[in-house]
Amino acid sequence: MAYQAKGKILKNSCVGGSYFKLSIFCPKISKAALPGQFVNLKISHGFIPLLRRPISIHNVRGSNVDLLYEVVGKGTELLSRKKAGEELDLIGPLGNGFSARGARRAILVAGGMGVAPLLFLAEKLKKQKPLVLIGAKTRKQILCVKEFEKIGCVVKIATDDGSCGFKGRATDLLKKILVRVTIYACGPKPMLKAVCVIAKAKNMPAQISLEEHMACGIGACLGCVVNTTKGMKRVCKEGPVFDSGEIIW
Repeated sequence: MAYQAKGKILKNSCVGGSYFKLSIFCPKISKAALPGQFVNLKISHGFIPLLRRPISIHNVRGSNVDLLYEVVGKGTELLSRKKAGEELDLIGPLGNGFSARGARRAILVAGGMGVAPLLFLAEKLKKQKPLVLIGAKTRKQILCVKEFEKIGCVVKIATDDGSCGFKGRATDLLKKILVRVTIYACGPKPMLKAVCVIAKAKNMPAQISLEEHMACGIGACLGCVVNTTKGMKRVCKEGPVFDSGEIIW
């Protein structure tokens, strides 16, 4: 069930480059949130930006909701200026999250900002000590390694330029996995498509979190539909998490 609620900003800090972590005190949403879901933030009281901004739930700590975001436009630039003590209007938790039922072994595959919803999932799966594969173009875009390691995850890094860890892509590391696992992935479309191909070839179950531009965030505008084996589905409502065999690329 989703709620519209006011949340008090506890912290909004830069964690490197254009990346920020926002912590909000919002008990109503934190209590209901599941890994893979998101919130829709109203950033200002005016018309700029006109629409709310959908941001993945990065983690939940008691009554606090953590959001990891990148400053990429006017909306997120305004969000980065918000200070502790200010209030934000949130709608959430929204969307269909990850399912961890029946997963004995797990591998989390993140591309760039795809780490955002996977930390919360890793917290839920920490008894398994999941393997986390993080990929990015360069080391400056690698995020959350210490956070994953702190909860017991084994982390492997891949960068396109070889500046950190394995030179190549996170999916290249995934191809080397020989044991049967459940794959959870979030990142850019080419990476997710590659994950789906690998999962099918290895006969492994996989869940992917799609990144799409959203307008309403509640399934009304049909602006974020994707083609699936069961017809057109809304990323904000039926997703953002889908079974890997469901998406028609």
